[in-house]
Amino acid sequence: MKKLALHWQILLGMVLGVAVGVFMTNIEGGKEIIQDWVKPFGTIFINSLKLIAIPLILAALITGVADLKDISKLSKMGGRTIVIYVTTTIIAVSIGILLVNIVKPGNSITESTRVEMVENYGGDTTKYKEEAKSQKESGPLQALIDLVPQNIFASAGSNRNMLQVIFFAVFFGIGLILIPEEKGKVVKDFFSGFNDVILKMVDLIMLAAPFGVFALLAALVVESPSIDLFKALGWYALTVVAGLLLMIIFYNIIVFIFTKRKPKFFMNAMSPAQLLAFSTSSSAATLPVTMERVTEHIGVEDEVASFVLPIGATINMDGTSLYQAVAAVFIAQAFGMDLTLGTQLGIIATATLASIGSAAVPGAGMVMLVGVLGYAGIPEAGLALIFAVDRPLDMCRTVVNVTGDAAVSMLVAKSVGKLGEPKVKNWDDDYPKDV
Repeated sequence: MKKLALHWQILLGMVLGVAVGVFMTNIEGGKEIIQDWVKPFGTIFINSLKLIAIPLILAALITGVADLKDISKLSKMGGRTIVIYVTTTIIAVSIGILLVNIVKPGNSITESTRVEMVENYGGDTTKYKEEAKSQKESGPLQALIDLVPQNIFASAGSNRNMLQVIFFAVFFGIGLILIPEEKGKVVKDFFSGFNDVILKMVDLIMLAAPFGVFALLAALVVESPSIDLFKALGWYALTVVAGLLLMIIFYNIIVFIFTKRKPKFFMNAMSPAQLLAFSTSSSAATLPVTMERVTEHIGVEDEVASFVLPIGATINMDGTSLYQAVAAVFIAQAFGMDLTLGTQLGIIATATLASIGSAAVPGAGMVMLVGVLGYAGIPEAGLALIFAVDRPLDMCRTVVNVTGDAAVSMLVAKSVGKLGEPKVKNWDDDYPKDV
């Protein structure tokens, strides 16, 4: 019998978790059984994600920056690539923040359910409100001061200091580029191997995801069985999907404006890569197909595609950053938190920078979300609210990540005169209808 794919296992765990939770709420003492014997496994799963958040950022960012090899590559093509990637990511996060504040999916939760959630999950809410008050009283440049750590080991000891860790990783990577290659080789090899180990740890943790989701959902149901919570979850999912669709439309608009290639041409050319991205939830696994589609079917020259796309698979996570912004604000709304404008701007910055360190593998976005929540002081246990729909949303946001990589490669190629005619001009000729 063929083994179920991981995403089906997670969805099955979700369904079983809800079913068991509903069943146990109708049994005397059932709530206590779930809380004492099932919920701890969900807590362990969340803790394992928190465990590797900081190492993942250090390994991915240092490796990604060091792989540029030469600072001069950032001039012209390199500089344009980074600027466009960061710009599209900021736009993606801003769209997410805007939508979640308009739809307010977390506000559909009733006050009674919210009180129960705060009692069960929100131990840090009081601390958050105190810290938010102190932030209001601080100077206008306090955020800039907080960006630079006094001690990287102290910063790495808390997910709340994610921006400081990102700053150190980028700074370290630039220093690694500037020293002689032979001297930096050992360090590069170490962090490359370190990155591989962390990614394997992500794989291992995700194997336990079906059980973690089961435990989290079962506990969520027995502790807050109100139907309005699941209604809010549906609105949250729709908000994320709407944001992702807006990003796809945005890519088509900028491609048409700057390259004069029609949306139908662009989407037809990228369809196979998008389908693979949807099924694998991995930008890295899709990279070979993305490069083939961009060079053969769009007309981007190899030297541009081979530079822009691998960097994009590492630092351009528009779909992931949009999802992180929506998820963070949704969880805050669900806990009855009123995030200030400054905090939400901080979420934009954190989600943008954290997406640079997101590994191009399934589940990495959830790991990075821990850092975003930590920055804003939002209870990390709120991850339990969104695990139920995370896998299908992960599949959708990976499509946006890959589409964004392709769009940016076209813009960069056009700007340096490296966008020509596609080698395969008719998509239907390459993929016959009878096959």
